[in-house]
Amino acid sequence: MTSHHASPALRIALYSEGTYPQAQGGVSVWVDQLVRGLEDHTFEVRAVSGLRYGQPAMELPANVHAEQVPLWSDPPPAGPRDPAWQRQLTDAYGTLIGALCTLDLDAFETALRTLSALGRRGGFTATLEGRRVTTLTLTLWSEHAARQRRDRAPDDPHLPTPSVADALDVQVWLEHALRPLSSPAPLAQVGHAVSNGFAGLLALHGLWTHGTPFILTEHGVYLRERYLEFRRAGYSAGFKGLLLRFYRLLCSLTYRRAALVMPGSQYNRRWEERLGADPGRIRCVYNGIDPDVFPPAELEPAEPVISWVGRIDPLKDIETLIRAFNLVHRQRPDAKLRLFGGTPAGNESYAQTCVDLTHGLRLQGSVTFEGRVEDITDAYRAGQVVALTSVSEGFPYTVIEAMAMGRPPVATRVGGVPEAVGNAGLIVRPRDVMGVASALGRLLDDAALRQRLGAAARERVMELFTLDGCLVAYRRAYPAALTGSAR
Repeated sequence: MTSHHASPALRIALYSEGTYPQAQGGVSVWVDQLVRGLEDHTFEVRAVSGLRYGQPAMELPANVHAEQVPLWSDPPPAGPRDPAWQRQLTDAYGTLIGALCTLDLDAFETALRTLSALGRRGGFTATLEGRRVTTLTLTLWSEHAARQRRDRAPDDPHLPTPSVADALDVQVWLEHALRPLSSPAPLAQVGHAVSNGFAGLLALHGLWTHGTPFILTEHGVYLRERYLEFRRAGYSAGFKGLLLRFYRLLCSLTYRRAALVMPGSQYNRRWEERLGADPGRIRCVYNGIDPDVFPPAELEPAEPVISWVGRIDPLKDIETLIRAFNLVHRQRPDAKLRLFGGTPAGNESYAQTCVDLTHGLRLQGSVTFEGRVEDITDAYRAGQVVALTSVSEGFPYTVIEAMAMGRPPVATRVGGVPEAVGNAGLIVRPRDVMGVASALGRLLDDAALRQRLGAAARERVMELFTLDGCLVAYRRAYPAALTGSAR
């Protein structure tokens, strides 16, 4: 890996949510490569998490200092009992509820910016848990719903009339969601949110507190993933509706205020522009890998083996892959499906669903759950073909790592996946069991096609997706954000 030290060393505030350094995964790998590759810069990491975690999952290099910003652990130190401060806090909260009801981005920004300033004096929990705030939430929301019914504006998305339970649920959720605004904002020259959402909220907090300009990286589309997540969630329609409005306005505001928006694929750009990002400040930078770490695999396994690499997660739609493999297995009884990857906390029930499906299809002798593997290259070498059947992705490392090793992918048309694969693999529709089975069977049956696509895959990675290229882009982006020369 080449080192490029053309720019002065900077102190960078790096904001994450649920990824680096507390969890393994593609975004964490990407951040780790970034901070190690730009070793002359210093990174102050502020990591949003659900609960306070123990030891980080990622080892921190010497140029990184990390602090947690937990949303659901003990609340931050209480703010003053000053009636004027508490009144300002309640008023700002009321402005926020009104903005969520009307999808008013300017009012949303005013509310969050006021809360950011108030948060420098302490946490909001005691005030926002009060009965007055419950009444305020219920009243403002109910009044908006009544106006909607009366006016029946066709361009105004419907928000159901809230129950008292809805108002209480939203009040509790917002109290936790706003906690980052009462956390100390790190002193830095540039900020870097490695996703939208709560990482973006921290970046906005730094901008308003210290005037720290920030760049935004999006590997997946944060808002799209929230929509997918909430489709499965068993929340009431009212609670779900108001929370999705919060996420939508937060994402739009982060796009609006970022000095640079740096999506991991052109696919993301469409969402970003629609949600208000200035096209002139968008720069697509693909993930990159060190090709020396993923050399071409010399030999294929003798058996027809399909490898899958990733975390066990509903977004990965492993069920479709298992069902597709079942069809392949009927034609090729010697075929194997090897699933490499761990199960994050909270996904145990989904992992069991996948195991149960395997047993129900009587595939337990042909489908194996291998867990995490010490050397990821062993997982790619294990298969003649590498599969990815996700319903949502950014620009997945598993695809370009497999391609670098000359393994042709069968992958779904989601996110930046088609941009990664190009003509070096087979692309199928998400949730298309027959399509996945057909593509897998085609590659398993045709060794010459596998060889041709595998060679093209390695060549494509060497040309477009190297780690050096990614690091150069970010080494240039930080000074551009600092000096205002982002365009």
